[in-house]
Amino acid sequence: MSLPVIPSALECQDLVVRFAASEEVLRGVNCRFAAGEITSLIGPSGCGKTTLLRALAGLQLPTSGQIAIDPPARASRGEIAFVFQQPTLLPWRTALENVMLALQLCDSAVPQAETRQRAEAELAAMELPAAAFGRFPRELSGGMRMRVSLARAMVTRPSVLLLDEPFAALDDLSRSALGDLLLRRWEARPFTAVLVTHNIAEAALLSHRVLILRAGRIGATIVDDLPRPRTESVRTSADFGRLYRQISAALREEIAE
Repeated sequence: MSLPVIPSALECQDLVVRFAASEEVLRGVNCRFAAGEITSLIGPSGCGKTTLLRALAGLQLPTSGQIAIDPPARASRGEIAFVFQQPTLLPWRTALENVMLALQLCDSAVPQAETRQRAEAELAAMELPAAAFGRFPRELSGGMRMRVSLARAMVTRPSVLLLDEPFAALDDLSRSALGDLLLRRWEARPFTAVLVTHNIAEAALLSHRVLILRAGRIGATIVDDLPRPRTESVRTSADFGRLYRQISAALREEIAE
């Protein structure tokens, strides 16, 4: 029997990232991502959202400042998982084999039968048809490939899930369906999530709070107090409209400054 996942809190303290021969991308970022919450990062293109996400993942070393993770979590053990904008699946491995690989890399001692069982269960939870488990990425639709990518991230039971606009390339119907799936996986097994998105409605529907990022700094922080679960009635409610306008206004103010 697996131990329950303990979500980690992440805190950025005076975080600076500067690329060679260019200005600072992150300029002294101070923010906290609460344990067990979904936080959206939203802001104009080039404001540093993806750089901040990569720093949280350990894929980008800060120039100065630090990131505290409590309790500690490491990507090498599958405790921090990253979902890219493109699925980045290995083309020579089937959908099932791509998901199994995440477990094999984190713990080679896990029996093959258990690895396969967990990978199949996660793909099923992502509502990928069983007939597609044995297909190669080129044989899958864009929405299916992203389901596999999410399953690959979730199969290690991470305490921190980092998502870089994972639904941006999908049509509205697929985007909504995968957003609902993400929420259901969170409800079944809470984790800390940071979602980079340009979509205000997506930020409002998926988050506990929304951080506005502009020119490498955190601006407004908006608490998302919409009731859960985020049913269709919530999506069409006056409260959703109010929150959407609040995020939109805060975003416009940050861009205008």
